[in-house]
Amino acid sequence: MKTLSLTATRLVLSLAAAGIVGGASVGLVSGTHATAATPVATQSAPMVTAAAVPDFSQIAQRHGAAVVNISVIGKAGPEDGQQAQNRLPPGIDPNDPFFEFFKRFQGPGQGGAPEAPSRGQGSGFIISADGLVLTNAHVVRNAQRVTVKLTDRREFVAKVLGSDPKTDVAVLRIDAKDLPVVPLGSTKDLKVGEWVLAIGAPFGFENSVTAGVVSAKGRSLPDDSFVPFIQTDVAVNPGNSGGPLFNARGEVVGINSQIYSHTGGYQGLSFAIPMETALKVKDQIVAHGKASHARLGVSVQEVNQTLAESFQLDKPEGALVSSVEPGSPAAKAGLQVGDVIRQMEGQPIVSSGDLPALIGQALPGEKVKLDVWRQGKAVSLTAQLGDAAAKAVKTAGDEKAADQGRLGLALRPLAPQEKREAGVDGGLVVEDAKGPAALAGVQPGDVLLAVNGAKVQSVEQVRALLGKSTKSLALLIQRDGSQIFVPVPLG
Repeated sequence: MKTLSLTATRLVLSLAAAGIVGGASVGLVSGTHATAATPVATQSAPMVTAAAVPDFSQIAQRHGAAVVNISVIGKAGPEDGQQAQNRLPPGIDPNDPFFEFFKRFQGPGQGGAPEAPSRGQGSGFIISADGLVLTNAHVVRNAQRVTVKLTDRREFVAKVLGSDPKTDVAVLRIDAKDLPVVPLGSTKDLKVGEWVLAIGAPFGFENSVTAGVVSAKGRSLPDDSFVPFIQTDVAVNPGNSGGPLFNARGEVVGINSQIYSHTGGYQGLSFAIPMETALKVKDQIVAHGKASHARLGVSVQEVNQTLAESFQLDKPEGALVSSVEPGSPAAKAGLQVGDVIRQMEGQPIVSSGDLPALIGQALPGEKVKLDVWRQGKAVSLTAQLGDAAAKAVKTAGDEKAADQGRLGLALRPLAPQEKREAGVDGGLVVEDAKGPAALAGVQPGDVLLAVNGAKVQSVEQVRALLGKSTKSLALLIQRDGSQIFVPVPLG
């Protein structure tokens, strides 16, 4: 099971499918009857509505037969074995009689000794009557044999047509005809607060139904930047992964993929892959056996209030470019470090995670329009996207500054050898950090490359830019080969 670390909380990739049913119906309106002796009120009475819960039984009865249980036999690497131990209930002793019971219901690639054959379970759903099945890529990862079991207890050995780890979507084929299929929907009309339903096999309990509401849309998660997830509060557990998420009309709007948990079990936060994303990947896999994703060639970070003030933005939104790969589509389009990308093809970018999700859903070779904020002005650029699978192209005075007053930095220019080692053509070495800069996280040995998006080569440039700033500065720092903007509120 893949675990993504978010501060002290773990984002656990559940190894089973789950889905949700969406929709809420309008309730009743109350009123009064007027007689001849009773004056009719001229002011209309307030509307009283009550949200009705969808009939989940109809959706489960109508479409449950198209939800399948997936069993996987594969090889477990050393990391899988260790992760499996970590996911067992805390404090359980290997000699406990229930130890093997809990291990047996873990997901794919879990349990057993390193490199020993492993067994796992997940869920999926049939999208074509001739045997096309969708599930999660992590459900069939390292699979040697995949078995699909229908609700009528028939079992088929499935062929994995292809899987895409970047979006966690896999496509299977079973040799069967006239199969039940699920109707496919769209997330465009899906609303936050709408009812949704999941059908899957949590812990191996086949065709289990759970329901909840949509908590958020377009959620970006660490290491899954290609997917704008649907967040729900539907109960999803190991075994639900790959299963369908239904709206209230009985249409599949997502594939249940991950849960956010301290323990590895359900805690009220689950995430599904939108069907629009899944179908794009499915079409590519069916046609070519694999999926391709576009690449822009930038690193971006979140814009907080301090950075927004530093870059003269009216609000803290957009994706702040912290580095541009030389020779990349971004570099060829003219993107610069310090640019804030606010829209792509007219779609607003509020959080920095919105950009990689939009880029990842595009195809290599596509041309996209980027609306950028640069040095206090709006700029429009066009970039021709590259292929995410292609390797990125890598690049290859003893003046000292006294403490920079309100900033708190002692700086000196880089020596030629230092520039070569750092792979930069300019910048200043941080020899000492105090005051606001130190509190913001700047450390001795860091390389200061730019201030508020403007490249700096000398201490005088830093002093000049500092003199123009009143509230804060955005320092572009390089440390251990990585670049990031550090917002520094000025004292």
